[in-house]
Amino acid sequence: MPEVNVLIPSLLRPVTGGQEELRLDVEAAGATLAELLDAIGAQYPVFNRRVRDETGSLRRFVNIYLDGDDVRRLDGLKTRVAAGSEVMVMQSGAGG
Repeated sequence: MPEVNVLIPSLLRPVTGGQEELRLDVEAAGATLAELLDAIGAQYPVFNRRVRDETGSLRRFVNIYLDGDDVRRLDGLKTRVAAGSEVMVMQSGAGG
């Protein structure tokens, strides 16, 4: 089955069992970013809560890149992710 590679930042690795990357199966037509996040959230609920707010939107300090392009400049959570793509999740740390 075709896969998508999701890179997990160090701040979120504790909630994914320490994994640096996740490989998700997708249909030949791909999936939306929201569907991929739903699949990750089904296995790692805390990941989902850290990445999306209660409305399902990306949290303000979370950026996701699809093959190097910011998904907010594409179609947001509706962005189609094809097999073979790389999704990179980046979470900003707070502090001063």
